[in-house]
Amino acid sequence: MTTAFKLYKLIILYMLSRIDFPLTNSQISEFVLEQGYTNYFKLHQILGELVEDRLIRKESTHNRTLYYLTEEGEKTVQLFKNDISSDIRKDIQAFLKINEFKLKNEISVKSDYYLNSASEYNVRCQIMEQGLPLIDLTVTVPTRSEASTIANNWSEKNQEIYSLVMKTLLK
Repeated sequence: MTTAFKLYKLIILYMLSRIDFPLTNSQISEFVLEQGYTNYFKLHQILGELVEDRLIRKESTHNRTLYYLTEEGEKTVQLFKNDISSDIRKDIQAFLKINEFKLKNEISVKSDYYLNSASEYNVRCQIMEQGLPLIDLTVTVPTRSEASTIANNWSEKNQEIYSLVMKTLLK
């Protein structure tokens, strides 16, 4: 492993070690690419190697991938965190502090769909808070296209829908 690749891996592990929730592919990319550490293709190679080495765990849905730090990844970052310069550690901490609410909010809203035994699609839409669902809604639709539309719209309209449901049910 080259020194640069080792550093990029440690940056990702360090980011995940500083928070208590997973990060999406795009959230990790946002930091690494904006800082100019590496390019998109190398970043995805690095993420793949971290998953392969079981330092991070990957969870994919139809529209995003979440990365979680594993126990082995935590041990690795603790062993090698001093190989990350204090300036880079400060940059990571600043990024996470400034964006914490946005990052958590993006993670707390989930949607996915799957084909059920009746050859229709179940769309599961959730809003999570501290690992528990505030709302967990499953809708069945006949086509994959409709399922995809609902899953994609959930990320934009979840607050409006949650408010409407609560307002309606609490009357």
